[in-house]
Amino acid sequence: MKAILHADREWGIGKSNGLMFSIPADMKFFRETTTGNVVVMGSNTLKSFPGGKPLKNRTNIVLWPDGEKRDDCKIVGSLNELFDEIKKYDGDRVFVIGGAMMYRTLLPYCDEVLVTKVDAVGGADAFFENLDENENFELVYRSDDVETNGYTVNFCTYANKNVKPL
Repeated sequence: MKAILHADREWGIGKSNGLMFSIPADMKFFRETTTGNVVVMGSNTLKSFPGGKPLKNRTNIVLWPDGEKRDDCKIVGSLNELFDEIKKYDGDRVFVIGGAMMYRTLLPYCDEVLVTKVDAVGGADAFFENLDENENFELVYRSDDVETNGYTVNFCTYANKNVKPL
């Protein structure tokens, strides 16, 4: 399983249940990486999408303890149920996409974290763990600077050296 996100200089990942930055290169990377795969999220992330609808062309799994079952995505009510559902898929095709609680909970189980680092401060109210200070994670790839939409970004991959089994 992998996590995918964008983070500002302070490892901020969101503001008011939305993205801090509109960066086409980041959105393209996210779309190309996750399309045809499985995305795992919490209920607030699902609610943040237009119309509260799941992402197209992906299997959407949502941890939502009080959520009603839906035909357009898989709603699970507990962490155990979430783990059972995730195990049905190839781990290389499963991406945790938010929010902060889901990232915190599932980070130890992710073998990779794909981070679009934005060289700016976005005024976040939700944060991701600073992987540069986590001894279990190693930066294994960092792209050259990409100038896009007025921001400098780098596409980074961190490997988890101590993955917990589901």
